[in-house]
Amino acid sequence: MKNYLKANTIPFWVMHLTCLSVFMLPFQIRYIFLAVGLYAVRMFFVTAGYHRYFSHRTFSTNRFCQFILAFMAMTSSQKGVLWWAAHHRDHHRYSDQEEDIHTPQKGFWWSHIGWILSDEHSQTNSNRVKDFLKFPELVWLDRYWLVPVFIYGSAIFYFFGFTGFIWGFCVSTVFLWHGTFTINSLSHVWGTRPYQTNDDSRNNAFLALITLGEGWHNNHHRYPKSVRNGLKWWEFDITYYVLKTLSWMKLVKY
Repeated sequence: MKNYLKANTIPFWVMHLTCLSVFMLPFQIRYIFLAVGLYAVRMFFVTAGYHRYFSHRTFSTNRFCQFILAFMAMTSSQKGVLWWAAHHRDHHRYSDQEEDIHTPQKGFWWSHIGWILSDEHSQTNSNRVKDFLKFPELVWLDRYWLVPVFIYGSAIFYFFGFTGFIWGFCVSTVFLWHGTFTINSLSHVWGTRPYQTNDDSRNNAFLALITLGEGWHNNHHRYPKSVRNGLKWWEFDITYYVLKTLSWMKLVKY
């Protein structure tokens, strides 16, 4: 029997229930665009920041941009940057083995969200992220990971009001959660396997669409140090396209 932390589970379900208030508020199409736009922007920072930079070091950047990557990724309310990177590095170390923290072999619920809500993986293994412990600003952000979430939510409320907050913060964040979590729960179950890796990672075009390129997951497990997940011309990888543009601007290097 898994033990779930109330500090995780209560806010998680409250956020979902709060989203239902959209059916009691005046509807305007601009709120849909707000939610989708903020979903896409923050998904980029999750995929480029949490995943391709902090977890895999697939590109380099300056210290200021590194901070921005961490701060903006943390507005997704997916815990601290060091926590995220440490657990993802563990996933690759033991992918689809017993020690894998979120393998679908332990069930859909566990791989999708259960492992995050439980007390089993609530701590950060600092040994996995020694390369980032030398940056005090990252250690501070990781410890106070709710600060970026609060600042983001407050800004949405200030500029867009209560209805904008529900759409731009609550709805956008819930969809962002589940978009991210599908990579753990579905991309090791459904899709194609062009590469024979030591796990069940799959390529899934739909998941690549909603996660800006993360759905080419078999490619990623074959080449985890590659900045691009979409290896063929038709494998759309929006996160890579943005990083490519930033490299032309000398903000990142790979």
